[in-house]
Amino acid sequence: MPWKMLEKRSLSLSGHRTSIALEPEFWAALAALAAAEELSLAALVTRIDAAREPARPLASALRVYALRRGGG
Repeated sequence: MPWKMLEKRSLSLSGHRTSIALEPEFWAALAALAAAEELSLAALVTRIDAAREPARPLASALRVYALRRGGG
């Protein structure tokens, strides 16, 4: 399977617009996890953002969350 480019999405977090670039597979995993928790993707990302260590980039926190939760 050929390598896929990062997919950038814009979300509003705490009233501020931000762009996050992740592999399509991570977006799919996060969407599945959000659906399982009956949340919008934006709500799940907001929750992960609020819980992450300040030194960890948001994209990294999202990938780790997806891996730990086994999304996809």
